[in-house]
Amino acid sequence: MPATEGPSGPAQPAPAPPTGGAGSPPSSPRPFGAPGRPGPLSGHGAGSPDHVTPRSAAGAFRAVAGDGEPAPGLVDVVRAVRGRLAALAPAGPLPAPAGAAGPGIALRSRVGADVRRTPRVRGGGARTPRTPRGDGPRGPRRLYEQARRAWDRPLTAYYLILGSSLLITVLGLVMVYSASMIQALEYSLPASYFFQKQFVAAVIGTVLLLVASRMPVKLHRALSYPLLVITVFLMVLVQVPGIGHAVNGNQNWIYLGGPFQLQPSEFGKLALILWGADLLARKQDRRLLTQWKHLLVPLVPVAFLLLGLIMLGGDMGTAIILTAILFGLLWLAGAPTRLFAGVLGIAGFVGLLLIRTNENRMSRLSCIGAIDLGPEGECWQAVHGIYALASGGWFGSGLGASVEKWGQLPEPHTDFIFAIAGEELGLAGTLSVLALFAALGYAGIRVAGRTEDPFVRYAAGGVTTWITAQAVVNIGAVLGLLPIAGVPLPLFSYGGSALLPTMFAVGLLIAFAREDPAAKAALAVRRPGVRWKTMRRRVKKRPSGER
Repeated sequence: MPATEGPSGPAQPAPAPPTGGAGSPPSSPRPFGAPGRPGPLSGHGAGSPDHVTPRSAAGAFRAVAGDGEPAPGLVDVVRAVRGRLAALAPAGPLPAPAGAAGPGIALRSRVGADVRRTPRVRGGGARTPRTPRGDGPRGPRRLYEQARRAWDRPLTAYYLILGSSLLITVLGLVMVYSASMIQALEYSLPASYFFQKQFVAAVIGTVLLLVASRMPVKLHRALSYPLLVITVFLMVLVQVPGIGHAVNGNQNWIYLGGPFQLQPSEFGKLALILWGADLLARKQDRRLLTQWKHLLVPLVPVAFLLLGLIMLGGDMGTAIILTAILFGLLWLAGAPTRLFAGVLGIAGFVGLLLIRTNENRMSRLSCIGAIDLGPEGECWQAVHGIYALASGGWFGSGLGASVEKWGQLPEPHTDFIFAIAGEELGLAGTLSVLALFAALGYAGIRVAGRTEDPFVRYAAGGVTTWITAQAVVNIGAVLGLLPIAGVPLPLFSYGGSALLPTMFAVGLLIAFAREDPAAKAALAVRRPGVRWKTMRRRVKKRPSGER
């Protein structure tokens, strides 16, 4: 209220109008909607007669109410407010905001029961949701799919080569010890004499395997020529009287002093593979292998030189394996069928001529599939090898329980060690050995087939041909399917001169398997330092009191 000024003194505030309190007459209520008081349906500002809020509705109730007694027209006011609110309200329920929880209280709620949160990867983008375990193929088909995926992994060839070669070597050590005990006692030697020599050769061979597996391909190619020259020189020394040493009628050994001897022809296989692979790779880079003269020269003349030096010593079995290596290199180089057949025909004619001119070789040829010892016992070894396999049964007589090794079967720890394995380990043991050689051969073929480096392809193919052909010739002779060639079973039979180059060749296959780009990436992930960096969780540090 405005202030009024008295006649003598300062202005005093004007008295407030009486209210409806005690001692004052009650104020007469104005009719609902009369001028001077806003009605409940009039807004809080001009021009908004339809806007109704709880505040305006409360003002309407206060306007129509007196001293606690309902004023006339209260029911009409309530009905009007309800009707206006119903007219302004939306037709359906209000939509729930995104992320809002449904009925009830939940700490982790989801919008909808069927909607799943899509996992996010660290680099952005959505990860494909996993298939539930119950979906997909089941039974044999599922096992087949899992085996196929495991078989197609980049490191399959690497693990097959490493695992099968080590298992063959370890099993060979056990069988050498079992098969050679009686032979050593006959020579008045300790029972473990041959086993100790083979164990030393296996240790040295393991070192060579590790060195070869870590050497780069360029170093392997650089060593091919010196290795070939040294091998040819040693093979010439074998034919020098007083230096070369004859064993079982074959002069192909060099005496090194003490119990150690060296057979250079075994290293000739490795030398021919490395040198031939490097030669063919160089000619392929220059696109010269389409001409037959570049395909044959100088590969075939050098191979014939090695074959001649071997045959001078009378070792027909090693000559067969070297010929198989030569054919393997020519086949990998893409030799035409006519050229391949011509070289094969010449080699077959020379081999037949050498067999016909030697009575010992003719007798071995006549013992294929023999079940009788013969009039003069010429098939003694072949028949007793069959006896050993037949007496083994399904699971063998047990380690050390062979009967044929007691002087009945000649060379039980070298050429015919597979027969002793069949007698002591049975059919299960022999099939296990065959499976290991099959895995090693498959892995070598896989390495040769998947590489883009021509040297790796020729070298891996040559090594695989060498090991596979020698195993076939040895096992075929024991089974009576091939003539006895006098070659040891790779990685299995006794003989350090055969074991050392073979393990180095296995190291070559391992190195070639590691050179595959996919295998390199898989091995890099499995390194300890890289594995720690990739598996470590990068979690943001929290305050000590935060949970």
